[in-house]
Amino acid sequence: MLKVYQEGLRLLRHIDMQTLAAKHMVSLSSKCCNGDEGDGHQGISMEEERRVKANDPEHNEKFQYANNRIKTSKYNILTFLPVNLFEQFQRVANAYFLFLLILQLIPEISSLSWFTTIVPLMVVFTITAVKDVTDDCGMDSGSLSDAFLLPWSGNLMYAFLPVPVIQRVLMKIKQDRVKFRHKSDNQVNNRQAEVLIDGRLQNEKWMNVRPGDIIKLENNTFVAADLLLLSSSEPHGLCYIETAELDGETNLKVRQALPVTSELGADIRRLAEFDGDVVCEPPNNKLDKFTGVLFWKDNRYSLNNEQMLLRGCVLRNTGWCFGMVIFAGPDTKLMQNSGRTKFKRTSIDRLMNTLVLWIFGFLVCMGIILAIGNSIWEQQVGAHFRIYLYWSEVVNSSVFSGFLTFWSYIIILNSVVPISLYVSVEVIRLGHSYFINWDRKMYYPKKDIPAEVRTTTLNEELGQVEYIFSDKTGTITQNIMTFNKCSINGKTYGDVYDDLGWKTEINEKTVPVDFSFNPLADRKFQFYDHSLIESIKLGDSMVHEFFRLLSLCHTVMSEEKNAGELIYQVQSPDEGALVTAARNFGFIFKSRTPETITVEEMGKLVTYQLLAILDFNNIRKRMSVIVQTPDGQIKLYCKGADTVLFERLHPSNEELMYLTSDHLEEFAGEGLRTLALAYKSLTEEHFKEWFKILQEENTSLDSRNEHLAAAYEEIEKDMMLLGATAVEDKLQEGVTETIDSLSLANIKIWVLTGDKQETAMNIGYSCHMLTDTMNEIFIVTGHTVMEVREELRKAKEHLFGQSKDLSNGHVFCEKMQESKQGSVLEETVTGDYALVINGHSLAHALEADLENEFVEVACMCQTVICCRVTPCQKAQVVELVKKHRKAVTLAIGDGANDISMIKSAHIGIGISGEEGMQAVLASDYSFAQFRYLKRLLFVHGRWSYFRMCKFLCYFFYKNFSFTLVHFWFGFFCGFSAQTVYDQWFITLFNIVYASLPVLAMGLFDQDVNDQNSMDYAKLYEPGQLNLLFNKHTFFICIAHGVYTSFALFFIPYGAFYNTAGEDGKHIADYQSFAVTVATSLVIVVSVQIAFDTSYWTAINRFFVLGSIAVYFAILFAMHSDGIFVIFPNHFPFVGNARNSLSQISVWLVILLTTVVSVMPVITFRFLKEDLNPTITDQVRKLQKSRRKQKPLQNYMPRVYRRNSRRSAYAFSHQEGFGELITSGKNM
Repeated sequence: MLKVYQEGLRLLRHIDMQTLAAKHMVSLSSKCCNGDEGDGHQGISMEEERRVKANDPEHNEKFQYANNRIKTSKYNILTFLPVNLFEQFQRVANAYFLFLLILQLIPEISSLSWFTTIVPLMVVFTITAVKDVTDDCGMDSGSLSDAFLLPWSGNLMYAFLPVPVIQRVLMKIKQDRVKFRHKSDNQVNNRQAEVLIDGRLQNEKWMNVRPGDIIKLENNTFVAADLLLLSSSEPHGLCYIETAELDGETNLKVRQALPVTSELGADIRRLAEFDGDVVCEPPNNKLDKFTGVLFWKDNRYSLNNEQMLLRGCVLRNTGWCFGMVIFAGPDTKLMQNSGRTKFKRTSIDRLMNTLVLWIFGFLVCMGIILAIGNSIWEQQVGAHFRIYLYWSEVVNSSVFSGFLTFWSYIIILNSVVPISLYVSVEVIRLGHSYFINWDRKMYYPKKDIPAEVRTTTLNEELGQVEYIFSDKTGTITQNIMTFNKCSINGKTYGDVYDDLGWKTEINEKTVPVDFSFNPLADRKFQFYDHSLIESIKLGDSMVHEFFRLLSLCHTVMSEEKNAGELIYQVQSPDEGALVTAARNFGFIFKSRTPETITVEEMGKLVTYQLLAILDFNNIRKRMSVIVQTPDGQIKLYCKGADTVLFERLHPSNEELMYLTSDHLEEFAGEGLRTLALAYKSLTEEHFKEWFKILQEENTSLDSRNEHLAAAYEEIEKDMMLLGATAVEDKLQEGVTETIDSLSLANIKIWVLTGDKQETAMNIGYSCHMLTDTMNEIFIVTGHTVMEVREELRKAKEHLFGQSKDLSNGHVFCEKMQESKQGSVLEETVTGDYALVINGHSLAHALEADLENEFVEVACMCQTVICCRVTPCQKAQVVELVKKHRKAVTLAIGDGANDISMIKSAHIGIGISGEEGMQAVLASDYSFAQFRYLKRLLFVHGRWSYFRMCKFLCYFFYKNFSFTLVHFWFGFFCGFSAQTVYDQWFITLFNIVYASLPVLAMGLFDQDVNDQNSMDYAKLYEPGQLNLLFNKHTFFICIAHGVYTSFALFFIPYGAFYNTAGEDGKHIADYQSFAVTVATSLVIVVSVQIAFDTSYWTAINRFFVLGSIAVYFAILFAMHSDGIFVIFPNHFPFVGNARNSLSQISVWLVILLTTVVSVMPVITFRFLKEDLNPTITDQVRKLQKSRRKQKPLQNYMPRVYRRNSRRSAYAFSHQEGFGELITSGKNM
């Protein structure tokens, strides 16, 4: 009936697009995310317009368009060495060590051999380069370990586990790990495509496809490049695509070729002769827009997004199609949205760069002091000593002597920042990465997917996250809709009751309804309320009418491949859930034509005449069909949001409406998506009169949509209520608990989704990001800059106004960071707030003059939901928060539309979900379920941050204690750059004597166990506030090291001053003093690390005690007579260890030095833990005492919301297929 109207409407739209394209055929230069996205041709396009001619590669090569090769890796063979060295020299310390190496090559000032610097420096560069190339290439963790870690003594797993065990573990990881970027790129680039070459179809690699080529696609295959659809196997050149990799939506979308090209069909000869010329916009990142013109046979045809198949889409329910390549490789919209691969560094890395500069300044100051002392000493005293200390070349100038001494002390004191620091940091990070990979509690057995670390340099930043940006579909939800409950004629179905009439929980033991009576039932569908199937079998007319409505009122298309095997193609998952429910309960939608719908009702085939489809849109929020039954009755069936449908019911439904409304409240309180159902019987005269009005409105030229809406309103009134449905969009397991815990840890969660506002808010309520107990949920929907500014202003006024009026509630303190000014504005907001903003409003909010207001309001809300956002906008939101907040951001997603966001955040996490592996390949970490994020942050992230901070604090303390002894000694050796220790002790101290205990602490230490880390969310806050290692704690460590070095030097010096040994011999010689100070140092730092270690393992004990044992073993060996005889020039301390350490007085000096060095620290820590304990101290006490107490935080109770009913139509992302169905073009 409506076919003529709908065909006319489509032609009018087509004519409008042609006119628009003709008027505005000016090429656009589109700015991508941040203006620098991707590689090669990505970013701001330099093209003004693109001209591509079909089947003419010579013509197209003139423009030098990119081919279809993609690159997501950072390095290649040519760029690896310079790029990696550039990245490594971004660490100031590496440049500093290179400078020291150059100094050591100058013999006049070098007091240490050059190899003491170059060997460790080369080791650092090699380790880091191997790790970086492993992250970037196809080498897996097993290969890395076999190639590098096995010989490295710091790898504790290899040191203490049998090699066969390690090999079996690594082999398992090797089998389970997904490939890295180079291998992934190679796999994609080498996929085969059927390309029309020289008049015939030939297999060609994807990377060799170029603009202008004509490609054939088969059903269920990925689209290789951005194509102009030419023809397909379906009537009228239609094809169906799934765009999940682009926008996260799994519902099918329709594309249609131009009529003039759809006639080409599959005729290879005609396709080879096609020489159309396309002029279109340049490469850009806009997924939903395309503007172009096709010139062919002296005619021009307007092109828009409806004719485009984008790379990343999958062809569905279409046997084949042909397309012409417009954009390839980096120019495709998928790659334009993918973002640039960025070099990520942690805040600790950046802080260490600053600290190294400070230490270098401190080193220069010490060098200047000692150089000045040398000049003064040489001028006043030194000349008299040259008789005893003869100079081979006399330096007559005391100033020049001081100058040389300055550089000598720079070399001697350089160990305040030893090269071993960076080696140790890399080993610790690698160890933490393995712990994540090996964590069985983050392994997903259903799909055999372990957690995986893809970037090993960010582990400690996992313990500092303040903002999480999450995708919705496939990340928080499973995107699986299930028919859960319903209300029919005032009675609810779906709950299960025991024999006493009490409601019981549905679990694995609950017996589902047996649908074996229905051979066409979907075997995956489960329902547990047996009373509903009994009502159907008893012939309850209202129940039958309920499911009849579900089987008729939809735009689903069916396909029966084999007898008894029905496949439904649905516009949205919720619609599929409702039709599947009707199918299982005996009302099976079988097929449709433009004029009919065939349904099998309880085994009987019934064909209804389809008179009209009143399709869904965002304003109507309902859908209706008008059908004629075989016996001639005309009925209108309607389903839609209850708030809309209840206004259109007959007054006689008032009592049933209130009862159904209560049921809807109950369903909504359980987080279910609800729809109300109604019907109306029409007389033939009424329908004909209305249909005549409808046809008149169809032909009107002015305000046609408004007139049509009025006509729909006329027929959709005085309906009779049937009931309501409740559909569940299943959240991933553990999502609600995870979000509750993250919120308790003061982590702000922003959901950035391409879905509609209703959809996103529904999920927000389901997973407790939104609750009815919130003070306010601000919804920004303005279409202009002024509207958005006004809505943000009102939200800000409300926030600050409420903060003054309310006296109770939750308090959030936010620091407004202005990056240019460096100023901090603190605002206190009382209450819980949320912000919901649409994509068109967000586009204005991200503009320069509004971004400050948007960030200020958004960051004061606990939850922010951005709807209908593009992949580029996701990245822009992340960059905006990074720009205005000094906070660590984390982005998590599962689709290709999340790649740009994942790359922009400090930490990117990919979910190995249903939407492919693109997000995983671009991520820093990956796992299978959103709930694993809690363990990743609260356990691995917090432990990594805790361990790294303790490691750095101890390392700086240890090295200042070790090095500054030379500084004090300078005042007693004539500032001659003489070292206190034996040169071999200097070489081995940081490599052998003090390396393994601190490595063990950095790898295995933990303040509380993993379960308590998960239970007490407040334990996460020190990382967010950066309390464990910052400039303040650094200065405390330095002061501790200075104090220890002072005690290490002056206590032995004072004790040995004019002292004789037990045998009456003088022991105050240089060598005895050096051995005493060195021994004291090794014991003091070992005792200190023993007090610093919170969690003892056998490895820690072995390394601490073993380091002391190794020190004495090497000491006695190097001071032995035998090695002196062999190398007399290299081991001059012959017999000194045996002589000095046999004296009781020496051991008493060592004991006194140790006590004086560590006692103040022990006293301070004891008093602090006793008088002002932190939450970590309290939890540790609880853990030690094994008291069974509940966690400190209060978990959010399950909230049953009122007045938050949500229509399942929220899942329809666009207007329905009604026009397409009635036009018959899909048939």
